[in-house]
Amino acid sequence: MQPRVEVINGKDFRRMITGAYSAFMRKHEYINGLNVFPVPDGDTGTNMLLTLGAVAKAVTEAPDEGIGSLARRGADSAIMGARGNSGVILSQLLRGIARGLSGKDTATSAEVGKAFQYGVLYAYRAVARPVEGTILTVAKGIAKGTYRAVRDHATFSDILTAAINAGGEELRRTPELLPALKAAGVVDAGGQGLIVFLTGCLEGLEGRFSGPEADFGRTLTVPGITADITIAHPYCTEFIVKRFAASLVEVKRQLEQMGESLVLAPGEDILKVHMHTAHPGAVLESAIAWGTLHDIKIDNMADQHRKTIDLGEVLSAMPEAPAQDKDKLAIISVVAGEGMSAIMRQLGANIIISGGQTMNPPVEEFITAVHNGLAEQYIILPNNKNIVLAAVQAKKLLGERVAIVPTTTIPQGFAAILAFDPDSQLEANIRKMTEAQEAVRSGSLTMSVRDSAVGGQTVPEGSYIGVIDGSVVVWADNIASALKQLALYLVGADSSVVSLYYGVELAETEAERLSEELGKELEGIEVQVYFGGQPHYHFIVSVE
Repeated sequence: MQPRVEVINGKDFRRMITGAYSAFMRKHEYINGLNVFPVPDGDTGTNMLLTLGAVAKAVTEAPDEGIGSLARRGADSAIMGARGNSGVILSQLLRGIARGLSGKDTATSAEVGKAFQYGVLYAYRAVARPVEGTILTVAKGIAKGTYRAVRDHATFSDILTAAINAGGEELRRTPELLPALKAAGVVDAGGQGLIVFLTGCLEGLEGRFSGPEADFGRTLTVPGITADITIAHPYCTEFIVKRFAASLVEVKRQLEQMGESLVLAPGEDILKVHMHTAHPGAVLESAIAWGTLHDIKIDNMADQHRKTIDLGEVLSAMPEAPAQDKDKLAIISVVAGEGMSAIMRQLGANIIISGGQTMNPPVEEFITAVHNGLAEQYIILPNNKNIVLAAVQAKKLLGERVAIVPTTTIPQGFAAILAFDPDSQLEANIRKMTEAQEAVRSGSLTMSVRDSAVGGQTVPEGSYIGVIDGSVVVWADNIASALKQLALYLVGADSSVVSLYYGVELAETEAERLSEELGKELEGIEVQVYFGGQPHYHFIVSVE
């Protein structure tokens, strides 16, 4: 007997995405708590929640009904809204799903199951050096479970259940594959996130919603771009011309002289216009002669209003401003903390994107920064290991206009920008800046949020801990002792300067006192102290 063919449609897909978002609303803090190290900045769950929030908003508001077009909208929004490594990997999962459902109004269970297998493949490819015991181990387990269920002609609910069970088995194995997970007594946070995603999809498909009501405005609020620059065409202007009776060639000629990022979408007696301009009034005055104007929307991009963006529009041809109006190269730097931002600007960063631990900026913010028209090419300094993958995703979308110096700490960013030469070519700058950032030794000082095992010893909750490259290397029950140990760990025979950047949790007088005490301990080495204003970390320490 032939197996019954189950059909999955666009409404089913909407429910799955909404269910997944609902599940993350419940579980993201739990996922954050699975942080390997006892530092107060676990953000895997938050990054995946915010990435999925962009997807859920786009899919919920989209007029599309076909499962293929909805999946594409969701994937585009995921790519633009992706935050942190886990968010980028999730966006690639959704991109693969969209690829598998491309062009379909409805799909069978087997087709949707195969699309999810595509998703796992894309997620795996997103990571340059896959490591076992991470989210990718769980992804492989999910792929195997999905394959077996599709082969057995299961319903899609059963396919999801099989994927969850197979992925769960691999998730439970992650502590055996990664010693750091075993020492912390946790499973991989990203892998747990994938299981939550699939569980939410299953709940949504079956109509079992149990999470809090979605609040897209609250969960998607993020720090915007702040920069000491003037955007050449600051007004994002959109409108529709009905009873359109003008020449499209002539319209394009007129608008190209008034701004940039021009997108014209003609239909039958209708024209949709999107562009960036310094004079929206002049644009509308011209457009009145083409027909009747509707749905006029003007946003000042300096205010960084959040909105759903179609990836096809973002990647449309963007007319360049005259070369003399642009710098050859500009620096985009991701920084957390008022003081750190001020220092980075003083060193020459053209655009500052607010971000760091627990507040990873989405890919869209890099796209917006590049589209401001400031320069011909851009160099991105991520300054955080969890932001590098989002920067890489932005480069994939923007192409040769963007290059990345893979800085993972703020001190590395400082060193890189000091090596920048605006008169040199992009390739030469990347080489020099990369060499400079690789020579920096730095660490950070914070407080342990739970008991943990480090080097065979127990570090109690509330201890001050020194962290280098994600590993706890020193700890003490008072901040002065922990700071001294961390500095001594970093200082080498040729070191001459120790720079301390103190965070929001320390008063200036306390930071000065601690720096003076450290100076007495480090004979022959100058100790400098600066206001960084970073969250979570009492000090960021750099040694030259």
